[in-house]
Amino acid sequence: MARMSKVEPAELPPEERAKKAKEICFDLLAARPRTVDELRQTLQRKGFDSETVEDLLGKLDRAGLVNDAEFAETWVRNRHANQGLSRTALVAELRRKGVDGEIAAQAAEEVDRDAEEQRARELVRKRLGSLGNVDEQTAIRRLLGFLARKGYPQGLAYTVIREELREFGAEASMLDDVPVD
Repeated sequence: MARMSKVEPAELPPEERAKKAKEICFDLLAARPRTVDELRQTLQRKGFDSETVEDLLGKLDRAGLVNDAEFAETWVRNRHANQGLSRTALVAELRRKGVDGEIAAQAAEEVDRDAEEQRARELVRKRLGSLGNVDEQTAIRRLLGFLARKGYPQGLAYTVIREELREFGAEASMLDDVPVD
């Protein structure tokens, strides 16, 4: 059976090229919301010229189908609740997805310090059950690493871990002399 050769976007007439780019964007947006930059990168990677890409992205924006601010708000809410990520980590993720730094920071403000601390406590409590048979030093090291990977500031991590270990019944004396910021 003969294989059909793949037609490059540049070889298509302008109307067909625009239609194909729109189909790609709609397929991507049907799976999950996307940032303007994610769509731009995908279309460029597939060989679409910048005029076609920017024209289509402008139309999608005007139609309300892509909105980086709305994307960022939804992303922050979901990733903080489901992954337990800190504000710092959320902003970094949004920046990697091409969201403007100001928009990312504004969306991350939805998670205030109290909510961030509460989520860190939930994460530590959940982890403590699996650390029951390790010594205090190992437990602290693992918990600090765990919270650091989620983007939590060191001072907050120390405070939460110390308090949660005490609540759990451990000494946590190793963290008594650690300054908290």
